[in-house]
Amino acid sequence: MNKTLPLIATLATLAAFPAAAQDAAAPVEAAVAVSADVAYIFNTLLFLIGGFLVMWMAAGFAMLEAGLVRSKNVTTQLFKNIALFAIAGIMYWLIGYNLMYPGDGWTVQGIVGQIFSPKGIDPVGAGTADDGYSAGSDFFFQLMFCATTASIVSGTLAERVKLWPFLIFTVVLTGLIYPIEASWQWGGGFLSEMGFSDFAGSTLVHAAGGFAALAGAIVLGARTGKYRPDGRQQPMPGSNLALATLGTFILWLGWFGFNGASQLAIGSVNDAADVSRIFVNTNMAASGGAVAAIIVTQLLYGKIDLTMVLNGALAGLVSITAEPLMPSVFAAILIGGVGGAIAVFVVPLLDKFQIDDVVGAIPVHLVAGIWGTMVVPLTNDGTSFVTQAIGVLCVGGFVFILSLIVWSILKATMGIRVSKEAEISGLDISEMGMEAYPDFVQAK
Repeated sequence: MNKTLPLIATLATLAAFPAAAQDAAAPVEAAVAVSADVAYIFNTLLFLIGGFLVMWMAAGFAMLEAGLVRSKNVTTQLFKNIALFAIAGIMYWLIGYNLMYPGDGWTVQGIVGQIFSPKGIDPVGAGTADDGYSAGSDFFFQLMFCATTASIVSGTLAERVKLWPFLIFTVVLTGLIYPIEASWQWGGGFLSEMGFSDFAGSTLVHAAGGFAALAGAIVLGARTGKYRPDGRQQPMPGSNLALATLGTFILWLGWFGFNGASQLAIGSVNDAADVSRIFVNTNMAASGGAVAAIIVTQLLYGKIDLTMVLNGALAGLVSITAEPLMPSVFAAILIGGVGGAIAVFVVPLLDKFQIDDVVGAIPVHLVAGIWGTMVVPLTNDGTSFVTQAIGVLCVGGFVFILSLIVWSILKATMGIRVSKEAEISGLDISEMGMEAYPDFVQAK
């Protein structure tokens, strides 16, 4: 048998392939456009998967804060995290969501009109493909952002705030403050019309939570013994760095849902590619933040500080949240790296002003959030630094002033700080009546 004949036939087939491909091009291109039903299913799945990833961040905040507070306050901190998440769910359903969408909810008329108008979801078996995604998936996803804002406040005020005033503030923050300021951008409000850009919430979520925490820290004051009369500070190391590290990894994982699902669509090839690009940039920004914190702490202190590295990674994630799609991978590393360095430098700056932030939430969420928002024009054509600055000032001013008022009212009416004796013995005993580590308590 002549072995050259099959080879000749194969070469002839390969030579004809371009023409055959051209003949089949039209049906292939037509198949790329999916039906409205398929797009609805994929978009809904994106919201649901992204939503439960962001919900998992609540566990990250709980573990991070439990690890960075002292052992006598761990139970209280864990309780605050699960309580605020539950309160956020109810308040955002009852009031918050319909204040956020549409963007006119921030007016007095809008607020009053939505107080008794809880968010509705799709009836059983009655999805509408023309909507693009289910109402329930959208509500679930947006709720997770609201809860994240409240989680940021929890860590800053740890170890000295009373439980009930904190929970009351959470009601106001998740039901009114966050939905109103977020409506200005994501609800099609005046910031959106101005051209302000905040893809997944560096300012609307993270800086907002940081401003609320800053207001609370100012009104509440520092922990007893944190700052000495001579200006020096007393180190108060956390109880469990293993938990803090686990919490950071959980937050890192959850951030893929936070940023990735903020694409708001995965019903097309382009959207799917963009979501994957967001995942990569989000991860690289976190890496840049962690590495920058390693280098900076080594240079400043002669040794690497693990807690700073954890916050460096988180600051990198916060920084890229304002725009995780457009930057190149290298730019994402730089944006995250600067965020990580900022977190390291701002911690001692807060101590100079005797602002006691137990877990470093203000440097990570507020300052790095502002940095991430202000750097957007470097990668996004048509976005101006002036507009970005106006957006930061509007959101920051509104959240800080309103939070300061609420904290001040709570302080004047019911008090927001535990007694000195309760603070020394620990909030687990004074506020909760139970301890996280009872086996380590010495018998008296």
